[in-house]
Amino acid sequence: MKSISPKEVQEKLLNKEEFQLIDIREPYEFEDGAICSNNIPLDEMMDSIDKISRSKQVVIYCRSGKRSASIIFMLEKHHQFKNLFNLEGGYTAYLDL
Repeated sequence: MKSISPKEVQEKLLNKEEFQLIDIREPYEFEDGAICSNNIPLDEMMDSIDKISRSKQVVIYCRSGKRSASIIFMLEKHHQFKNLFNLEGGYTAYLDL
């Protein structure tokens, strides 16, 4: 599984690079703060394949990186995604920048 550091994500956002950022935390977690406006809760991800880009880099994150690692594994295994990256340490690590 490919991963990306919080610093790399921050640089991509600052440089306005084109990539997709997906927050898979629950709505109540998302409402407390997020890096992006794209929230697809974990339990909806497998039914939301059409919302995930196949043509650009996609960074998926949760609070700590564990849930996002699990869903990336499933998406790669069952839907052959090759462009997914897990945010190392999740939202918590991003906040520590």
